[in-house]
Amino acid sequence: MATSVQTAVRPSRLTYATQAAPGLVNEDYVLAGPDWAVVLDGATAPAGVDSGCVHDVPWLVHRLAGALAGPLATGAAGSLQDVLAAAIETVRTAHAGTCDLANPDSPSSTVAMARWGEGRLECLVLADSPVLVRRTDGSVDLVEDDRLLHLPGGPPYTCELVRSHRNRPGGFWVASTSRAAAYEAVTATFSEEEVDTVALLTDGVTRLVERYGHTWRDLLEDLRTHGPEHVIGAVRDAERAAPAAHGKPHDDATALVVAHG
Repeated sequence: MATSVQTAVRPSRLTYATQAAPGLVNEDYVLAGPDWAVVLDGATAPAGVDSGCVHDVPWLVHRLAGALAGPLATGAAGSLQDVLAAAIETVRTAHAGTCDLANPDSPSSTVAMARWGEGRLECLVLADSPVLVRRTDGSVDLVEDDRLLHLPGGPPYTCELVRSHRNRPGGFWVASTSRAAAYEAVTATFSEEEVDTVALLTDGVTRLVERYGHTWRDLLEDLRTHGPEHVIGAVRDAERAAPAAHGKPHDDATALVVAHG
């Protein structure tokens, strides 16, 4: 199958870095091909929560990655939402016989996807792993799903409140056991010729903006100029210098950057 990245006039360069939170197992995951990229961020279950699943979060993330890779690599027809829905269904089937899939705390993951083809860049975001797009005129577009920030009462949230709003209308959506979540994802499409850089990020990196005063433009420029490893190092420096008042002191951090030209 011919793809736009493989035949594009402008060459592309893909780089990424991923790092576990200190002392923990990395629940982020990266997968990519010449004309597509995906970043996943598994949701760490709070201590003592019964997920109803015999599998851990990395199990879910790795199998979701595998289920996404085949259709994206072979250029299967359908929207990114269709691809994600089918992948969720594949993973659901893989543990339907051993786990309580009705449990709202079943392992889950965010999803950030990008696909190039037919002169377009398609983006999909589910939960708090955004996509940054820099156009050739220097402007920056943020493709984000910020519904988790707008639950009743505002953050920090109790486990009970998050549980009652996960994968529910009026709440927020993640990739877990419901294929319907794929069709709640935020999507955006750009002309490929007007895009020079795309970045897929987990919230372990976006905290530079959300907690530590960087702008999205600054973050994307640092990724372009210094690379993902440098940016993750900046995250760790900021976390040590100014620990957050609430939430995780550290998180898994992943950044993937595709630059044209």
